[in-house]
Amino acid sequence: MRRSGGAGNAVFTGFAVCLTYKGEAGSLMLRTREGRERFPAATSEPPPNRVTLGGWVLPFRFAGDDVMKFAICNETFVDWPFDRAFATAREIGYTGIEIAPFTIAHDAKEISPARRAEVRRQAEAAELEVVGLHWLLAKTEGYYLTSPDAEVQQRTAEYLRELARLCRDLGGSIMVLGSPQQRNLLPGVSHDEAMRHAAGVLQAAMPECEACGVTIAVEPLGPAEGDFLLTAESGIELAKMVGSPNCRLHLDVKAMSSESKPIPEIIRDSRDWVAHFHANDPNKLGPGMGEVAFAPIFQALQQINYPGWVSVEVFDYSPGPENIAQQSLRYMQTMLERLG
Repeated sequence: MRRSGGAGNAVFTGFAVCLTYKGEAGSLMLRTREGRERFPAATSEPPPNRVTLGGWVLPFRFAGDDVMKFAICNETFVDWPFDRAFATAREIGYTGIEIAPFTIAHDAKEISPARRAEVRRQAEAAELEVVGLHWLLAKTEGYYLTSPDAEVQQRTAEYLRELARLCRDLGGSIMVLGSPQQRNLLPGVSHDEAMRHAAGVLQAAMPECEACGVTIAVEPLGPAEGDFLLTAESGIELAKMVGSPNCRLHLDVKAMSSESKPIPEIIRDSRDWVAHFHANDPNKLGPGMGEVAFAPIFQALQQINYPGWVSVEVFDYSPGPENIAQQSLRYMQTMLERLG
């Protein structure tokens, strides 16, 4: 496999261990559930595709553009304190965390600079990258993406601008715009009208998103969730109407499962627009915990050279946070190994 330069996370068979190579004169670090041990690097150059440590020969590859990055949505850990949730996610093997704003406060405007800095430090302390935000309008009041009311449109655009600042402050760069309860068609509003209203709101938010280095990824959802933006094609259409490089498409496996087109085909057809990806199952659990086969999905992501994150997002928390996180990551890693 092609190696990338600089520091990188090793990926190899074995769920409880992670090998990291750091820097030119740096070190190899073996991470286990029991703690961390450092080993001097044999050379200032990145090591070869396998390394021997304590009699173990470990194949690995560096995380780069050809290796998927796995994150998990923080509400998976329900009411856990952030420091515990973040540390657990990293110990399991995730390298990114995706945050639902309502897990910090129901109104993003109420999240102080000090609290934003604290959450960012907690993620950094766990060696997690904050991917961005999702569930943007959940548990809020007064905001609606497709409302014909000019005042509501203005208020919603301003809130999206505030979320862009929050995303930037936390260290993220992606905002997944789903929130079906704040976008479903209102009485007397056609789908075409709703598209125009949504495009106008998003256009008003784009200058701040561009200034913050944040991309809004519009999320198509299935008919079980609502009646607006039900296909990837409609998501692309909305992004085109907005007309900004900071408005793109988000794809979600559960949502795509409701389309008539096969998921791999949706991915390939959306190749020029996909900015973010959620891994889950129509049964509301994580990847590998239902009937959806992910090998063809990951193969399609590889075929389009998808450079972004794959985040686990579930809606049924009953198996428990650690069980969901472990099973999902183990399954996704296994699918990648099978693809070679």
